[in-house]
Amino acid sequence: MNVIDLAWWQLALAAALVVALAACTHMARLQLSRPLLIAAARTAIQLALVGVVLEALFALGNLLWVSLLGVAMLLFAGQQVVSRQKYRLAGGWSFAIGTLSMLISAFSVTILSLVVLIGPQPWYQPQYSIPLLGLLLGNTMTGIALGLDRLTESVWRSREIIENRLMLGETWGRACIEFRRDAMRAGMMPTINSMAAAGIVFLPGMMTGQILAGTSPTIAVKYQILILFTIAAGTGFGTFAAVALCTRRLFDTRERLCVHRLVESRHR
Repeated sequence: MNVIDLAWWQLALAAALVVALAACTHMARLQLSRPLLIAAARTAIQLALVGVVLEALFALGNLLWVSLLGVAMLLFAGQQVVSRQKYRLAGGWSFAIGTLSMLISAFSVTILSLVVLIGPQPWYQPQYSIPLLGLLLGNTMTGIALGLDRLTESVWRSREIIENRLMLGETWGRACIEFRRDAMRAGMMPTINSMAAAGIVFLPGMMTGQILAGTSPTIAVKYQILILFTIAAGTGFGTFAAVALCTRRLFDTRERLCVHRLVESRHR
């Protein structure tokens, strides 16, 4: 089956729909037109640049360049985690915790999937490694950002409750267990909902893309199941690590709550 190429005028028509939506939100004074247009512009520019980079990377197939691109993706994802939090840890701790959690979860699950489950030769073949890492990083980033945002905002608003529990003799872990639970649920819920509705409510993006590219639906389904399971594992482990590390950072060695380590983000 031949892949139908898209002309630039077709992409421009799709962009016109976004512009029309921005115009409607502007006239309704919903204050969404500006972020919508900025997001659309960033999408077009970033994906165009990535397309050029991937064309060159696929031609080279070098482990060094694949690793450098992976590190760049990781660092950008870490910055996005910080930017999505209302209250973040001061001193770059939110960036460090988010980046480390994604490194532990997304990278390890990606390498495991490439080496053991998919098995391309070589295992770092860009055609497989970069899209898989991008999917895992994107979903793990979202889960960690939601989890950390829920945790820090809950601790900030409920600091008096936590301090009262500490005074009554509870440990730091017990004093904030419900906030950790809510943070973990917030980080995992989008992934759980996607898994529950996949195939019935909607066809996932990777499966749709493969089918449009001419891949057999049976093969596309197998890859999609693999991707959803690895995303769930990566997001779960990453969110768990981030919530645990952030919670520990909010208490000192004497198990006192340190709300002064939280600062309100100016740009969110």
